[in-house]
Amino acid sequence: MRIKKLLDRSKFCLGVFLFFGILFCVNTGFAAVPQYGGQLVMSTTSDPKSFNDILAKETSTSDVTELIFEGLTRTNAYDLSVEPNLAESWSVSEDGLNWIFNLRKDVLWNDGKPFTADDVVFTFNDLIFNPDIPSSSRDIFTIDGKEFKVEKVDEHTIKFILPTKFAPFLRSMSQAILPKHKLENAVKEKKFNFTWGIDTPPSEIVGTGPFCLKEYKPGERLVFTPNPYYWKKGKQGELLPYLGRIIYLIVQSTDTMLLKFMDGEIDSVVLRGTDYPLLKEREAKGNFKIYDLGPDTGTNFLVFNENTGINSKTRQPYVPAYKIKWFSNPDFRRAVAYAVDKKRILEIVLNGLGYEQYSAISQTRKDFYNPNVTKYEYDLDKAREFLHKAGFVDKDSDGVLKDTEGNKLEFTLLTNAGATERIQMAGIIRRDLENLGMKVNFQLVEFNTLVSKLTGTYDWDAIILGLTGGGSDPHFGNNVWMSSGQLHMWYPAQKTPATEWEKRIDEIFIAGVQELDEKKRKVLYDEYQQIVSDQVPLIYTVLNSKLVAVRNKFGNLHPTEFGGVFHNLEEIYQIK
Repeated sequence: MRIKKLLDRSKFCLGVFLFFGILFCVNTGFAAVPQYGGQLVMSTTSDPKSFNDILAKETSTSDVTELIFEGLTRTNAYDLSVEPNLAESWSVSEDGLNWIFNLRKDVLWNDGKPFTADDVVFTFNDLIFNPDIPSSSRDIFTIDGKEFKVEKVDEHTIKFILPTKFAPFLRSMSQAILPKHKLENAVKEKKFNFTWGIDTPPSEIVGTGPFCLKEYKPGERLVFTPNPYYWKKGKQGELLPYLGRIIYLIVQSTDTMLLKFMDGEIDSVVLRGTDYPLLKEREAKGNFKIYDLGPDTGTNFLVFNENTGINSKTRQPYVPAYKIKWFSNPDFRRAVAYAVDKKRILEIVLNGLGYEQYSAISQTRKDFYNPNVTKYEYDLDKAREFLHKAGFVDKDSDGVLKDTEGNKLEFTLLTNAGATERIQMAGIIRRDLENLGMKVNFQLVEFNTLVSKLTGTYDWDAIILGLTGGGSDPHFGNNVWMSSGQLHMWYPAQKTPATEWEKRIDEIFIAGVQELDEKKRKVLYDEYQQIVSDQVPLIYTVLNSKLVAVRNKFGNLHPTEFGGVFHNLEEIYQIK
């Protein structure tokens, strides 16, 4: 999973799926012939944090890198089946532990260098499994502390030796592969963690994907142009991609995005519920179409900092001991969960176009979703009961609760600037928490700064944020739910589980990834969702409806619930 900079309804957690699609589409009653050139203009509310996919933990980076890099396999955006990508075929031993991948021989990096087995070995052995590199992918490819072995057979053949059965292995091979010839020296010199930062010349960012980074102007725009060596061909053998440019305008807020779409400056916009009536009225005459792709595949939540660690520079705890005592108390978290008025948030913030969320897995994943988890319906009286149970009382009748040691129940709540829906949501939640006797200081922080606090400096009390979904398999949320995970947000990278319930979730994820029987996996992941709902380390809010407006000037658009609107971006073209 990766951290969402906005309530992003148009993209699936594994990124843009590259699907070999149809070359002709029907547009106003006639078949349009794909044409080269033209451009697609989109927008984002924050600059990328990096161009390094291995280090990415947030969508501000992955939105960029998913255009440039590819994996050995890809997931079909229609039926979620696994398809060949950089690997053209594979085979597996009877015990499921030895996998042979046959790489395509016609793939070049966008600087013209050949793609080989050395790049795959380098990506896994030198980057993902390198203990000096803080990659979330290592959490996914490590089973009960054991790593995969990755070996080169020949220039275009790779062997993976698994320590145990790994149910989503083929799907996990969508992991981006990075070029050895561009990055090997950075690893040897122990500079990789600072390589391909936002100050890197675009020509240095080398991938095998359909587009190259051409230009980056901080605070203004990102420009992508076609990879001249892209390996994938159209139905008639023609070169892909068709589009001549993709532009991401960097804007201040989601409000600005909407205005720019209405003014014709951008070609697509993810709609908030409050935007929908306005654009729906103009859809027929506005030369655009609104796609409703169902519930979001991600999650949205409030989380408290339970990290008991010490800042190595200041030698001070990340969180004061008395706050750790609050935040680590499940009764305190349950009280806050009862104070989240989901129905009001849906009505006011999303204009009724959304869904109440209670489980760690979105209801879009019907094969793994547990609808029977513990639900916290809005109830301030129950919230007060749990606060009293946790030891909070208003001893001096000043309207602010105190703990048993006399500390005022006061904390700072953060969310990312420019995310209008999160800001409005925070206002509603803050009002009810203060009605209960809490003092909540609300602050807006630039998205990448917020991610740095969450994953690096750990100097925060509470955050309202979201994650992309666990993808097509719960195991891809391993970096969040394993106690040792890099995105185990409330207390990341634990050496041993801090609680018995976290220990049990570790056991479930270790067992679940090795279980090949889907019914038995469902039982395991149902239990994990139940534990999360009981312990509420993440206090869930609401899921958005995925509403995306796109101008009627593009062919080969085939939106899907899981892939979004632009899952087949290399096949999309501008109608002229």
